[in-house]
Amino acid sequence: MPRPNLTTSLATRLVDLMRRGGLPEGAHVTEQWVADELEVSRTPVRKAMLFLTEVGILERVPNRGFYLTRDASALSRPDLSEAEDIEESAYFEIADDYVGGRFTGSFTAADIGRRYRLTARQADRVLSRMEGEDLVRRRTGGRGWEFQHVMATVEAHDQSYRFRMIVEPAALLEPGFTVDAAAFARHRQQQEALLRGDILLLPRAELFQVNASFHEMLAGCSGNQFLLDAVRRQNRLRRLIEYRHQLDRSRLANQAREHLRLLDLVERGDLKEASAFLGRHLDKARSIKTGIDAES
Repeated sequence: MPRPNLTTSLATRLVDLMRRGGLPEGAHVTEQWVADELEVSRTPVRKAMLFLTEVGILERVPNRGFYLTRDASALSRPDLSEAEDIEESAYFEIADDYVGGRFTGSFTAADIGRRYRLTARQADRVLSRMEGEDLVRRRTGGRGWEFQHVMATVEAHDQSYRFRMIVEPAALLEPGFTVDAAAFARHRQQQEALLRGDILLLPRAELFQVNASFHEMLAGCSGNQFLLDAVRRQNRLRRLIEYRHQLDRSRLANQAREHLRLLDLVERGDLKEASAFLGRHLDKARSIKTGIDAES
């Protein structure tokens, strides 16, 4: 399975360290203490701490160092039960194996159970979840399962972003575009929460949904159902390949800030500028995720 990049991994370990240590709000967190506790050098530790500053978990005070912005006990989500944790791990193993080309063809629930060390009930629950997200479907006649058509290659991911760069900026320029004040307030709150720690604390599926629904909300404000349907379809198709990119969360603070900038532009009525900004935003994400240079 792919692994988180070093900054994301160390930041996660540091959050766990502070939580286990019961650090209070305002606690001074030194690079040397972190390096000693995690048994790594100070250079990657500094990068991880700067990332935690970006997402609002630490505060950097010039000439003094880093300080915890809240009680460490608040840096946790409700723990999964052991059974739920096993199913969550299997869900992402299946997704990673499919995108990585290691899982092809049709399969049964029993195959899933054997391959991913699940009980029959756990395998059924994982498959039901994936069916509900339009990732798998029952084969004709109900014998076994198969993956839906989803993105699994860099080339397809690139083409998806290029399609989105045509559709989503155009949605902002539709004559029927109307700001949904309640939806804007809700999504602003979600993006701000990402910058207060949720970038690191949310599970992959929930993090994807927060950002995918942001783009669907903007398309929905266009009043054009065909544009909204196109954006929703792209989100369904790209779900699995996007899960892989969330192993590196260090870029997501800038993404959240750009989403907030988009909300500002639209609410101000600068729809042409917002449309151009959204196109650049998508092109930047396309370049980062596919490794194909952004358009100049």
